[in-house]
Amino acid sequence: MDPQQELFTALLLQIGDKGYDVYDTFLPPEGTPYPFVYLADSHMTDDTNKTAVFGNVFQTIHIWHNNPRQRGTVSQMLLEIKRICRRLEHTENFAWQLRNVDQRILPDNTTKTPLLHGLLEVEFKFS
Repeated sequence: MDPQQELFTALLLQIGDKGYDVYDTFLPPEGTPYPFVYLADSHMTDDTNKTAVFGNVFQTIHIWHNNPRQRGTVSQMLLEIKRICRRLEHTENFAWQLRNVDQRILPDNTTKTPLLHGLLEVEFKFS
């Protein structure tokens, strides 16, 4: 399996195991209960040598909540997802090391209801 897909699948399963509603490929339909997690875009850079392929995978993870006054809930969810990322050391075919995490919490006015938007951009090194 491609490293990018293997990491994506591991994150999808492990975040779901924490009891969070996790969506990928498409945002959930209108009426989906909040809060929810959305595994968004990812990209990968490969490095090679004579005997191995290694590189970096960058994954974007969103959280939306429909109660902007529950920032603590969003913050706790972000913390749990970062813990998952930090503990992820191996998948079936690759070893992983979390390199960087960028976290933001933003107001979101893209719907009729004001939302709170948590955003993680994580970078993993694979070998």
